[in-house]
This record gives sequence, C-alpha cells and structure tokens, in this order.
Amino acid sequence: MDQHLLSIVLLTPLAGLAVLLFLPGKSKDLIRIWANLVGFAGFLISLPLVRRFQVGTPGFQFEERAEWIPSLGAHYHLGMDGISLLLVMLTTLMGFIAILCSWNAIQDRAKEYYAMFLLLQTGMIGVFLSLDFFLFYVFWELVLVPMYFIIGVWGGPRKLYAAIKFFLYTLAGSVLMLLGILTLYFQHFDQTHVYTFEIADLMKTTLSLGTQQWIFWAFFIGFAIKVPMFPFHTWLPDAHVEAPTAGSVILAAVLLKMGTYGFLRFSLPLLPQASVDQTIVQILAVLSIIGIIYGALVSLMQKDWKKLVAYSSVSHLGFCTLGIFSLNPNGIAGSVLQQINHGISTGMLFMVIGVIYERRHTREISEYGGLAHVMPKFAVVFAIAMLSSAGLPLLNGFVGEFTILQGAFEAHRAWAAFAVTGVILGAAYLLWLYQRTMLGQVTNGKNLTIPDMSLRELATFAPLIAWAVWIGIYPKPYFDILRQPVQEIVQRVRPGYFGGNGPQNAGNQGLGVGGWGLGPGRAVADVVSMSSNDIAAQGLPQQSNSDGRSAARGPQPPAPNPQPPVLGGAQ
Repeated sequence: MDQHLLSIVLLTPLAGLAVLLFLPGKSKDLIRIWANLVGFAGFLISLPLVRRFQVGTPGFQFEERAEWIPSLGAHYHLGMDGISLLLVMLTTLMGFIAILCSWNAIQDRAKEYYAMFLLLQTGMIGVFLSLDFFLFYVFWELVLVPMYFIIGVWGGPRKLYAAIKFFLYTLAGSVLMLLGILTLYFQHFDQTHVYTFEIADLMKTTLSLGTQQWIFWAFFIGFAIKVPMFPFHTWLPDAHVEAPTAGSVILAAVLLKMGTYGFLRFSLPLLPQASVDQTIVQILAVLSIIGIIYGALVSLMQKDWKKLVAYSSVSHLGFCTLGIFSLNPNGIAGSVLQQINHGISTGMLFMVIGVIYERRHTREISEYGGLAHVMPKFAVVFAIAMLSSAGLPLLNGFVGEFTILQGAFEAHRAWAAFAVTGVILGAAYLLWLYQRTMLGQVTNGKNLTIPDMSLRELATFAPLIAWAVWIGIYPKPYFDILRQPVQEIVQRVRPGYFGGNGPQNAGNQGLGVGGWGLGPGRAVADVVSMSSNDIAAQGLPQQSNSDGRSAARGPQPPAPNPQPPVLGGAQ
C-alpha cells in the first residue's frame, strides 16, 4: 500500500472527475453530492500519510519512481518530506472545504465547475509531490487552466479581466522558470552526458556562481509571481475579488504556497551559492519587508471587504519569504508553519466573506455594522478567524510569526525591527474591520433580517478552527515534522551552520527560542565584528588563527542533552 500511497492521493480527484463527467448535467444535487464525496474521500485517503510518516528520517518517504519519457530523461517520480506532508494535508483539507462551501453559491454550470475544482486539486497535489522537474512543471502549468476558468466563468463583473491577468502573469513567470530548468538540464548533460530532469541528479551538477545567479533569478520571477511578492502582486487583488468564494479560498490557502514551496524545494537546494549571495539575500529581504508593510497599509485603506483580505495576503506572505531568506532553521521552519497558518486563517476569512455575500450581495464595508446583534454565530466565527490572522497568542498565527521574527532577528536585527510593524498594522486593519462590521448598532435596515449561519456553514469552519487552536496551543508536532527537512536545507546552503556536525548530529537541536545558531538575538555579523576583549567578556569560546590572534569560533556543536527550546524542540 505504501508503495503507491502517493499515487492514490494524487489520482483520487482525477478518478472522481472521470466519474463526474458521466453524470447528467441537469442533476445538480447529484453532482454536488458526488463532488463533495470525492473531496472528502481525497482528504480521508491522505490521512494515512500522517500516521505512516516517519519523523526524523532523512530524504524523501513513500517514493514512487517509473520511467515516463526515457528519451528526455523524464520520470514519474513522487516523494514526500515534512514540508510537502504539511502542504499536501493543507491541500486535501482546503480542497474539500472549498467544494463544500460552494453548495449554494454555484447554480450555473455546476458540473463544469466541480470538474475544474477536481482537476485543480490534482494539479496542486502533484506540485507538492513531484521529484522530477518535468513532472513538476506539468503540474505547475496544469493548475493555471482550471483556475483561469473558475475565475473567468464563475467570477464577478470583471471576471474576464481578472482571469486573463492571472493567466498572463503566472504564464510569464512559468516561461522564465522553464528557461532556468532547461539551463540546469543541459548543464547537467554537458558534465555527465546524461539527460535527466531528476532533481536529486541535478543537485549534483557543478555550476559557477554566475550561472547559479542567472538561474536563481529565472526561478525567482516564476516563484515570486506565484507568491506573490512585491512588486509582482498586482494580479492578486483582482483575482481574489472577482473569483467565487471557493476560488478565493483555494487561491489563498494553497495556490500561493506553490511559490514559497518552489523557493524551498528548488531555489535553495539546487542553487546554494546564489541563495546565500549577499546581494540576492538583501534584495529579497527588502522586497519581503516592503510587501509586509505595503500590504498592511493598503489593507487599512480598503473599503471592499474582500479586497482588504486580498491585500493582507501580500503582507502575510511577505513574512513567509522573509523567513525563507533568513536562511536559518527558525526562519525556514517558521515560514513553512506560517504558510499553513495563512491557509487556515485567510481561508476562513474568505469563507466569512462568502457567507455574508450570499445573503447581502455586497462587499462594501460601509453597508454593514452591528451584525453581531443579528448573526451572533457568524460574529463568533469571524472573531476567531480574525484573531487567528492577527496572530493572537494561543492561535496558530502567533507561533509562525514569532518563529519567523526570531529567525529574521538572528539574520539581521533591522529585518525583524521593520517586519514587526507588519504585525501591529495587521492587528489594526483586522480589528478595525471587525469593529466596523460586527460591533455597534445596526445602521442599515437591510441587515436586520439576515439569517445566521446554517449547520452546513458552521461545519465548514469547524475543522479549520480546531486546527488553528491545535497549532496555537501545541505546535511541537509540526516543528518535529519540519526539523529534518529544514536541517537538510540549511546544511545545503550553509554547510558550516551546525559547527561542522551536519544535520545528522544536530537532531537534538530544536526549532524555536534558543534553538540553533548563536543564541537568541545574536547574528553572525555581531560575533564576527567583536574584538577579542568582547569575546572574552561575553564568555564565547575562542580559537587562535594562524597569526596568533584569537577569534570567536561561531556556532558550536550542542552540549550533550541540551535543554529543549521553547518552541518545538526535541523532548
């Protein structure tokens, strides 16, 4: 069973789609029931991955490999590590919830709509499981087609403009990414005389720094547009605003994570020298910080409920990319966890908007006020989603943001100082939104007769609320899952980070406060710039250089049986 478990998870939506095509188009209830059953089955089938996943095992698990196009060196090669495990589980759950919340929203062309969603689900899962670049690119491009139709057919008044903009932006990035892939492909052939798209083989290719930098920027454009990072974000608000509710949910919860996943799976491991190049890292950190602050400030100015949440994604994903390019375990692990958190909290926010839009058919914030008196259940659910997104302690958003800021502080204190303003602004625009829509007196008579949430609507929020609380209270299992892949990435781009011990001997070091590196709040530059007197005064170990001068030795191997860190350490 384990030998083909990933293929079963991958192909379940596609099998459901094949059956769906034979259902009569006029039987809308039958189509809805079947699509929801397939979505739920896809989630249930993915659950054994969690139980059978072996935490701490190096490399990939559940691997499947078969010849596909031998003449090109393309293989059907699937595999999973801790990063892809969390993203696949997010995809299967959010896919099912997005299909479920479409029950009343979609009345026209229901068969085609659910067919597009099941095809989209297959593409997203394939992106997170592919270990062959050719296979990855097929799934990457496959995702564009159903999302284009979901926006363009079932979207709002400006749906065609938003759909074309989404398609052209992401296609342009994909073409540049393909050029980078082909450069790696032919460079590998020049050195080995073997054509292959296998990622593990391409990682062995020797590339000059200049070549790595060119490929890195080609990948960067493709991934940054998908995230999206500033200044490639302009397609996102239009796509979110015009997409149907389920389209916005799956776009925010999963599709945007394909970009950050690309950085982690390909840019850093395949191009380690370019990834630590000081100029590249500084540019990406600055763009991330600009995105954090810009997205939050623009959210404060929005009058459209959905556009406000759309711009908040630019801010939240800025935290994720900042964590990645902090290039330390706290930053990268926090980034992955925050990607999951963003999928949960922002997915809930878009679902909240969908609930109220089905009743009032307007997203203007000024049209609401005092809804807590009319819809108390709705107000409670919205409050939990809002506080989750704002990063309230004991909810999921706090853990991810805190760990990212710790990693950013370790890399460069100024990064953390600027990024933390995004947390403050995030709380400001979310609390202000809640105050304007939920609190006070009902000022619009049209809102007096709005029905509260139904049992089906509450059921769509229940698993996400439970997941948000679980991560907020007990994040250790997630950090345990992420420890090994994060160590491997850091060891790849910064071989000396663990004091020469390598990831296999760093297993006792945890993620979170006091985890790896130079200790809380101490950046590499701080130690390098210290004089020998400063080193002695602070009790850092010293070693003599060839000219007799002493210097700080940087990060040292951990003492035996270190005390577990605060967040996610080994117990």
